[in-house]
Amino acid sequence: MMQPIEIGVIGVGHIGRHHARICSELPQTKLVGVFDVDAQRCREVAELYRTERFRSVEELAASSQAVTIATPTGTHFPVAAVCLEMGCHVLVEKPIADQVEHARRLVLLAREKGLLLQVGHVERFNPAFQAMEPLLRAPRFIEAHRLCPYPGRNTEIGVVFDLMIHDLEIVLHLVRAPVASIDAVGVAVLSPTEDIANARLRFAGGAVANLTCSRISPEKMRKIRIFQDDAYLSLNYGEQCGEIYRKKDGRIEREPIPIERDEPLRLQIASFIDCVRSQMTPLVDGGKGVAALDLAMQISDRIGEGMTSP
Repeated sequence: MMQPIEIGVIGVGHIGRHHARICSELPQTKLVGVFDVDAQRCREVAELYRTERFRSVEELAASSQAVTIATPTGTHFPVAAVCLEMGCHVLVEKPIADQVEHARRLVLLAREKGLLLQVGHVERFNPAFQAMEPLLRAPRFIEAHRLCPYPGRNTEIGVVFDLMIHDLEIVLHLVRAPVASIDAVGVAVLSPTEDIANARLRFAGGAVANLTCSRISPEKMRKIRIFQDDAYLSLNYGEQCGEIYRKKDGRIEREPIPIERDEPLRLQIASFIDCVRSQMTPLVDGGKGVAALDLAMQISDRIGEGMTSP
């Protein structure tokens, strides 16, 4: 049997503690330890998953072959850069960084060091999306809704970077054409940054995507609808279910899409480890993370031009 990959988890807050849990459970990984600037939280997670508590990023990176990074967005660049410099393969949560230039520098550094850089756009690993993807043929219109109640965290970044960026990466993956125009609006309600946003993207070739996100909704919703010449596909990420509608004999027929449910984050981390072993390019590599961030930046700039704070 192959030896497990020695992995560390940096940042064990809301998302990072799930990274630690999964890395402690996967047979292909050995969780060597965790680090968090909150010493008490770090200690609690280390004890929960029976691993070591490290006192710095550098100390943990020196003991790891790979790391996952789930720290605040503004720290992604310096933390990931240190880990890459120290020879660790990196899985960093989305967005890849807080500036496009920083993101590009991470991609270049990973390439120079011969290391993997994967970005945590977890919906690409959602079993519902993976089941739907083989059915897609040249999407013409895409509509996505991503809504949730006010989280009380991550409000230092706007909802475009917090939520919409998931759908931006998906849309770029599906359409694979240059963005021709962007219309966007957003409103700040409870945060200094936008809490509700809508973007309409037109692509070279004619495809259109309409994306809506909100973090002040009374209910959760993570849905995407895709229209193409021969079918309409509807997908619910949260419930991991989907349907395809086709025209046949003058009427519309509905057919459920068979989906084997699983935890997307677990699949994402397992895929990262497989790529580390095989040296294959990750499903969402640094370059795709840069593209999603760049588009999010453009949308955020459009919103900033017309948004008023509360």
